Amino acid sequence: MDFALTPEQQKVQSVARQFAEQEVAPLARSADEQGEFPHNLVKRMGELGFLAGPVDKRYSGSGMDAVSYVLLCEELGRVDSSIRGFLTVQASLVALSIQEWGSEEQKSLYLPKLASGDWIGCYALTKPEAGSDVANIASTATKDGTGYLLQGEKIWITNGLSAHLAIVFARQERTTRHKGICAFLVETDTPGFQRVPMPDKELGHRASEHAHITLAQCRVPENALLGSPGEGFKVAMSALESGRLGVAAGAVGIGQACLDACIAFARQRRQFGQRLADFEMIQATIANMAADIAAARLLTYRAAWQKDRGEPATRATSIAKLFATEAAMKAASEAVLLHGNRGYSNKYPVERYYRDSKGLQIYEGTSHIQRIIIARDLVGRT
Repeated sequence: MDFALTPEQQKVQSVARQFAEQEVAPLARSADEQGEFPHNLVKRMGELGFLAGPVDKRYSGSGMDAVSYVLLCEELGRVDSSIRGFLTVQASLVALSIQEWGSEEQKSLYLPKLASGDWIGCYALTKPEAGSDVANIASTATKDGTGYLLQGEKIWITNGLSAHLAIVFARQERTTRHKGICAFLVETDTPGFQRVPMPDKELGHRASEHAHITLAQCRVPENALLGSPGEGFKVAMSALESGRLGVAAGAVGIGQACLDACIAFARQRRQFGQRLADFEMIQATIANMAADIAAARLLTYRAAWQKDRGEPATRATSIAKLFATEAAMKAASEAVLLHGNRGYSNKYPVERYYRDSKGLQIYEGTSHIQRIIIARDLVGRT
């Protein structure tokens, strides 16, 4: 097995790192404190070919392979999880779903706009009564002549306040679970599409937009269907698998950022007449962190590699998402502790890494859900 990156993958990594360090990092702390997403970076990411990185070049994407996309998400996650989260929604959940399930007309209409950043996309799946239980969606899609009337609520929709296009999931038939779910491409200026910010303050990802969307007799044409009637559950699951890869890579980025911060701090901070780095307990903490992050990175790269080879990657992706997010949470906790009172304030970024890493254990399927996916793939289900 060859672990070397190709020249094309190295180029993506280099460009992403430069962008993250030079253009994203200077804004990360203020954006987090103010709770405002830096929209000026959206068009810039479009210019760099990030927003639809995995999308085919025929539709203005960059045609990145999965490993390149993982490298991109890792570099962004290393600096700012809110920016990485925006990208994962735009590219993985929205653009890739349209490429995989959309008609030629839908792909030609929407993908170039998403790739350039002229349009922002959101993925409206989560409801108050259906988070992990995707098949229990209560939003309805009622056939009405040549279109559908959508009714219901969606919560915690990332990018939802600025989005021009939403993938909305609703149930056409109440008598079945996942078989009656449909996916719709809804332009957000459609009458009956209403959105407001989620109330209260998030623990992490504070620069991200999180919207509460209400569909009040929102009428969409029949050609707004993404995929065939009743295929919405398949659309949702395929999108979440792509999203989980981006989350895993972002978690690797956070873990690496924690490791880098701990090494730098332990070298310069002195206590009891010596560097923190000279204490064996601190050395053990840093060594364990490095091992966990290395393992998380390899698991994530492997899942992307399997995807590029056209192999089934559901289990590998869930393993990567589970391990990488748990490792990031552990690394962030240790980083705050190692920094002491400095880590307990936002003077150092490890405080933000700690808050952001908890969200990664929840987004795109909680750690509990990942364990269920892995176990059922191993032992089957009756």
